[in-house]
Amino acid sequence: MSTGSVTIVIPTYNEAVNLPELVRRIMALGIADLRILFVDDNSPDGTADLAERLSQEHGGQIAVLRRPGKMGLGTAYIAGFREALKTGAQYIIEMDADLSHAPEDLPKLLKAMDTCDVAVGSRWTQGGGADKSWGIVRRSVSKGGSLFARVVLGLRVEDTTTGFKCLRRQVIEAIDWEKVKSQGFAFQVEVAYACQRRGYRIVELPITFANRAKGKSKMSLGIVLEAFRRVISIRLKSHA
Repeated sequence: MSTGSVTIVIPTYNEAVNLPELVRRIMALGIADLRILFVDDNSPDGTADLAERLSQEHGGQIAVLRRPGKMGLGTAYIAGFREALKTGAQYIIEMDADLSHAPEDLPKLLKAMDTCDVAVGSRWTQGGGADKSWGIVRRSVSKGGSLFARVVLGLRVEDTTTGFKCLRRQVIEAIDWEKVKSQGFAFQVEVAYACQRRGYRIVELPITFANRAKGKSKMSLGIVLEAFRRVISIRLKSHA
């Protein structure tokens, strides 16, 4: 496994109910030189306060970046990336707070960094999948969104909207984040496109995406429509 400091960037809004189990499962892996950075958008359920208490229990391996309000998933990740770079992270991981991404897959992503620049946890590559309870509509929207982005942007990854990735520090430093305007899962498409255009070595690893067990999903029709609009906008700008 590649060596170097690791920061997991996890955006949060009203995720207090999931944090204790998430932190417990991550810490149980024994990943060396690990830091968890929660980027919280002023959650009214006290997510940020809970994260700070958990930090005290884990020797300061957990940090909280507090923001004044809901400012979007994309800007949360960008703020987290910048903070991770400031603190010297060599590998930066994107991960959801709701346990849909199994913490036990983290070592697999880090191991892949021996031979790549970006490791992608993929639902739609061979061996991957989603919770069995997913209905045909949800599965079709997810797969269809990825297919649309792949066709329009020429992306080679099967799962273009996944929010479970590990990126080298050099990749984060090379992307012009001022030009990345997407929110929702369109942000993941834009990151994938930026990485591919720069010629980074990308490896796609199968994961099983679990349903949120606790709390409320942030997905909405507006997020889906934004993703389709942004994919077209990215394509047009790349040929401008």
